[in-house]
Parts: sequence; structure tokens; C-alpha cells
Amino acid sequence: MKVRRDPKLKAAEEIVRRLRSEKFQAYLVGGCVRDLVMGREPADYDVATDATPEQVLNLYPDSLTVGAQFGVVVVPREGADVEVATFRSDGLYTDGRHPQDVRYAKTPEEDVRRRDFTINGLLYDPVKEKVLDYVGGQADIRRRIVRTIGDPLERFSEDRLRMMRAVRFAARFEFALDAAALAAIRTLAPEIRTVSAERVRDEILKILTEGRARRGFELLDQAGLLAQVLPEVKAMQGVEQPPQFHPEGDVWVHTLMMLEGLRAPSRTLALGVLLHDVGKPPTFTVRERIRFDNHVEVGAKMAEEISHRLRLATREKERVAELVRHHLRFKDFPRMRRSTQLRFLRMEGFAEHLELHRLDCLASHGDLTNYEMARQMLEETPAQEIKPAPLLRGDDLIERGYTPGPAFKQILQTVEDAQLEGRIRTREDALRLLEQQFPLPRA
Repeated sequence: MKVRRDPKLKAAEEIVRRLRSEKFQAYLVGGCVRDLVMGREPADYDVATDATPEQVLNLYPDSLTVGAQFGVVVVPREGADVEVATFRSDGLYTDGRHPQDVRYAKTPEEDVRRRDFTINGLLYDPVKEKVLDYVGGQADIRRRIVRTIGDPLERFSEDRLRMMRAVRFAARFEFALDAAALAAIRTLAPEIRTVSAERVRDEILKILTEGRARRGFELLDQAGLLAQVLPEVKAMQGVEQPPQFHPEGDVWVHTLMMLEGLRAPSRTLALGVLLHDVGKPPTFTVRERIRFDNHVEVGAKMAEEISHRLRLATREKERVAELVRHHLRFKDFPRMRRSTQLRFLRMEGFAEHLELHRLDCLASHGDLTNYEMARQMLEETPAQEIKPAPLLRGDDLIERGYTPGPAFKQILQTVEDAQLEGRIRTREDALRLLEQQFPLPRA
């Protein structure tokens, strides 16, 4: 196994060596070892040791004790913060997340046995440059399978979020779910509703953004979890679409194809893609042909409700709803007035709107004409033309005798339309337009 010498690894290795020098056992553990075995670069490095939190704190007094009740201390290092966890053997789990009591263990094997999946149950000795494998994790990596350590019903009952994590790992690494693990998830799937919305949200977002979103959602469905965490997405299945616009199939297939096209997306773009047609199932009708009347507004409202349920931040909720609300506007782009086009281009997060439209086209009719038109206009139009400094403001209207009120918005928009379309360029032009189109009554 080739180990990269990055600053984060150096920081973790320094801690391992310091603990060893004090006669403690210490190893790298968990996902970082899995990634190293697979030839991937770990995001961070964790250390497992038989030193108690108090003993770790004695060696590193500036450590953070945020997880000390579970034997976890965060040691700040110049390269990166490193979690140092004491070997433990957990007691019973009574709340579906935390053990009722934590018992410190003496050996690394005891510690590994209470972990979730075999691929995450590997240890690495950086001194001897050796992997310790008590659970068959290396074999499962070679077999490309996600398998629990011990009985899957027991592991998933201990922490029900592990069901979502199993799906996420299988999708991210393009592994299969072990048959026993899949059967256990199907049995326990309704229990995922007892997990906090924030934890479920984080797993959904990771599935959407880690690179195998389509596979992740197919597995969520296969495991019976999709209907529990996102029933509105499950409802897309079997909802037919007009074949002249959507030869690819129903709303579910269309959405999966778009998910497959995601490339390192933001959280909001990924959710926007997932939910862009969420309003179609409840608005499906057949009158001469299949119709989804008002599905955009219905979908935007549903997206807001789903985002709220998942406890998204306010700005993220607003962005996701806007992506859903505006995703059909591109079909009218060639017929828009230039002022309308430019206002569309300057919408906050327009790059996400543009990418969602591209994916939407590629997953249906394949015509990128309007996408290319909008993209070219965005690239070729200077920023000062897309959003120029206003020629007139409300204070200017008041100064000239106009009474503040709802009409101000219409007046200023009319002036800006003319400016965006190149019909006026100066303040004097704007004042002449004002006098022509909105003359004050004569005294």
C-alpha cells in the first residue's frame, strides 16, 4: 500500500508515534485506512489508541474534549485537527444512535468489532507500515462489497443512520450491498424516520454530491429508504410524460438521468436537479395529451416544504425553490425582450440555473439551442451591460414632483428596460423618456 505524505497524514503519524513513545497502542483507523488501501486520498485521518481521554489530554493539553464522553478527543495540529479515540466496546444502544454506556477496551480488535462496516474496520500501523484487518475488510474491498461487522440487524438498530451510510458507501465506491445488509435495511427502513432530519439531510446531500448520485438513489429505492426519506421523489416513478418531449421515459427515469450527469455540484444545484419536476406527479392529467398544468409553481412550493423538512439553511431553501420555479423559463429565452433576458442572466446563482437546464435538455430531447444562446450571451455581455448603474432612482422622481407609491416600480422598470435594450444611454435620455411616457398632470 502506497501512503502519500501529506500534512494531514504527517500530523496523525506524529500523534501515533508520540503515543507509542509513551507505551500506548496507537493506529490510524477507519475511513482513512480504507481510502489508503483503495488508493484514494483521505479527507482526514483518525487515530485509535488504548490511552484514555485524560491521558491524551495530558500529552496534548490544548486538545478539544467535544466527544470525550465517547472517548474522543480532537488534537489540533498545524497540518490538521486529528480525532483521537480511545479503544472502546459499546454497551446497549437505547436511542438508535448512542450507546447507553461506553466501556474502554484494551485491544484494537475489540474496538474494531463495534464499528459499522468491514471496509471501515481497518487499522494501519504507520511505524511498521502494516494494515491490521480483523474483519475481512481488505477482502471486501477486493470483492467490492459493503458488509456490516457482525449481524446487520444489530448494527443498523444501534444507529439507524448506518442504513443511509451503507447506501452512500456502495454508491460512492460503486460497490454492491451485501445481501444480508440489504435485507436488514429493507426490514428496518421505516425506522429511518426516527433519525433527526439534519443527519438524514447530510447523508442525502453526500449521496447527491459525491459523484454517483444516480446509483445512490437507485439503491435508496432498492433498499426501501427512498419512500421513507423522500416520498415525493418516490412518487415520480411510473408518472408518464409526453413522448414527443420526453422520449427517455417517466419522471423518475428523467430525474435519474439528470442525476447521472451531475459533476461536482453544489448542494443547491444537486437538490434543484432532484426536485425540479417534483410537482409533476400531483399535477398529472390527460386531456388530449399528458399535461402537468402549473407543475412549476406546485413544485417550487413542494421544494420549499422538503427543504424545510430537511432543515436547510434559509438561503439554500430559497435557491432550491428558485431553481425549481425558473427551470422552464429557458424555453422562452429566444422570444424574450433583451431587457428580460438580461434580468434573467443576472439572477443570483444563474450558473446553477443554466447547468440545470443543460442537464434537463440532455436527459430529454437533447436540444441545447437555448442553453447555448443563454450561455453565449452571458459570456459575451459585459457585466456593466447586464447590470448597469441606474440612470434614475426614486429620489430623482420625487425631486421632479412625482408622488411616491406603487407607480414608482413601473416607472423605474420602464426606464431600465429602455437602458438594457440600448434605447437610452444617459440621464438626459432617461428624463426625456420619463416626460414622454409618465407626464405629470398640468397644474
